[in-house]
Amino acid sequence: MDIDAWFKDQKILEKSKRRYVHFDLRTDLVKCRKYITNPKKIAQHGFYPFIKYDLEYHKYNRVEGKKIKKRTICYAAHIDSCIFQYYSFLVNIKYNSRLKQDNIHEVPIAYRTDLHTETISEFKKIYKFMIQHPSSYVMIGDFTSFFDKINHQYLKERLCDLLQVDRLSPDYYAIFKRITNYDYWDLKDLYKLNNLDSTNRKDKFELNSKLRILSPSDYKKYRSHIKCHKDNKGIPQGSAISACLANVYMLEIDKMINRFVVAHGGIYRRYSDDFIIILPTDTSLINDVEKIILKFEDFKNKDILELQPEKTQVYKLQNHSVVNIGHLFTPKLNEKYKTINFIGFTFDGSSITVRDKTTSKYYYRMHHKAKGIAHQYWRGKGYQGSDNLYRLYSPNGQYGRGNYFTYLSRVQNAFPKHAIMIPENRIMTKIRLTLKKNRWG
Repeated sequence: MDIDAWFKDQKILEKSKRRYVHFDLRTDLVKCRKYITNPKKIAQHGFYPFIKYDLEYHKYNRVEGKKIKKRTICYAAHIDSCIFQYYSFLVNIKYNSRLKQDNIHEVPIAYRTDLHTETISEFKKIYKFMIQHPSSYVMIGDFTSFFDKINHQYLKERLCDLLQVDRLSPDYYAIFKRITNYDYWDLKDLYKLNNLDSTNRKDKFELNSKLRILSPSDYKKYRSHIKCHKDNKGIPQGSAISACLANVYMLEIDKMINRFVVAHGGIYRRYSDDFIIILPTDTSLINDVEKIILKFEDFKNKDILELQPEKTQVYKLQNHSVVNIGHLFTPKLNEKYKTINFIGFTFDGSSITVRDKTTSKYYYRMHHKAKGIAHQYWRGKGYQGSDNLYRLYSPNGQYGRGNYFTYLSRVQNAFPKHAIMIPENRIMTKIRLTLKKNRWG
């Protein structure tokens, strides 16, 4: 896609129309095109601080139950976001070309602009490979605090290499400097300065209805509240260019791991900080898995990348069964998991299912929504919002805008021989029972 076509793409344009409030006035790619495509302007651009907050979400596990996890998100000012979005487009053109040149076009499957695929299709390819090689070693893992541990010097080297320059041009350096040595303002503090409560939905709406989160005079008055990230590691999650730069960071690592894996008849796929490696046993030995682990140890020693020990597992796939063989390695790997889990799917050697935590998350949200509606009934307001409940969480909703059952239907179509769908009667019964149980408080 050329630049003119990119600026005319309605999905891209709509994405640039940020609804949130920030330190500057709202804008979009069309309005600021002339400015953000001028390298001299970008080299001298004064970036606003990011606004930082902790996104809380629930992790689900049948054994451990519900856990609250936090992920720190930093979002950019409107003009800054448009700059990041545009430069991400430019970098991705180079990145996509390099992937083809290095024969790793199919390896990274997250944050891609040219792969035109999604997790269902990707897992189907992985499943087919396992079926074709029923005797294999399968390694699953992810990287510790991936975005937080990105080494700035190594990222700069990879970006220079991708752009084929000895040093970054002033505009690219301004982008790099902003992403690595960034400053930020805590969102809760901004709520307080506006005399609003960050936990109150009405106050959230009021804040985002403002033209600016602080007036220019208050921005200057409270500048001392700004904090700076001065570590030589880490880039903010949430900016329009962070995911792109994370992929650039992994270029040589992906190339190195893939070269080794393909030479032994296997495949390597990475989704952001999660990866899977499959090595057929007819072309590979268990020592080859050990060599891959040692390669990752080498990255750790160079302060580039670190495997998360508790999420690294190795399985032996044989005779339609999966056996965790983590005890065969030094140090011993995690043996808690007994099935292969990757990009939302579980494979036990014969059957594919959607991961339990995905379905558990659906049930939790459905119950939470139903309880809220039931409490409205208790207050004498009737079942307000019940239509929305059924649209979002019942099988009937999939025929409208789509919901979890729309996703399950697509998975079922991709894997017709596997039991994917949840019985509709069970779901409708659960919704009705939850409403009835909670309607009296």
